[in-house]
Amino acid sequence: MKIIPLGHSGFRIEIEDQVLLIDPWLTGCPVFPEERRAEAIKGATHVLISHGHFDHCADGFDVAKELDIPAVGIYDHMGFMEGKLGIKTVGFNKGGTVQLGKVAVTMVTAAHSSTYNSDDGPMYAGTESGFMIAGEGKVIYFSGDTDVMMDMEIFEDLHHPDIGILCAGGHFTMDMKRAAYAAKRFFNFSTVIPCHYNTFPVLEQSVQPMIDAVPNAKVIEPEVLVAIEI
Repeated sequence: MKIIPLGHSGFRIEIEDQVLLIDPWLTGCPVFPEERRAEAIKGATHVLISHGHFDHCADGFDVAKELDIPAVGIYDHMGFMEGKLGIKTVGFNKGGTVQLGKVAVTMVTAAHSSTYNSDDGPMYAGTESGFMIAGEGKVIYFSGDTDVMMDMEIFEDLHHPDIGILCAGGHFTMDMKRAAYAAKRFFNFSTVIPCHYNTFPVLEQSVQPMIDAVPNAKVIEPEVLVAIEI
């Protein structure tokens, strides 16, 4: 399994027979080298979209159309974009599981908001979500944008994720301290990968607070387009 950071909250996950792009923001992202876009999306089989904010789906639907692959996410948002753009989609909802080849993806709750910008102002984009991604004998919890929730206790009981990809930048989501609390209080991760930080000045800039606070897991500071092999 390879987890390849794409900057901010974007990831390329090569798992089983799938290449999943999650929340890819490639155009205009301050930390992604746009000249390497083709490398980032090559061979992708699906695009997973956690919610409607631009820093999570600005490129997702375009990539789905370009590669003629399905966009996967909350039913309301996927159905609307399928009709608008003529793309393939897989729409499902909280608690539902879809089988993408040999990989099972379960949608779980997040605590955030979900809109996209239009000429008429912010438009509803379904509701925010996270994903449990199961394959190769491992489970990855991709938190999406969220705060700490008691639901996380249920996530651990039901899914026992080994790897946590956790938003941790603060201001818009939980910060390093809160993400570390979630990791310790609710989960038994072997690996934690923080994201949604160090993209803008308003976000946290260092992962060190999480490294210090979560001694029982390997906390990996993601580097753009550098593969993390699990």
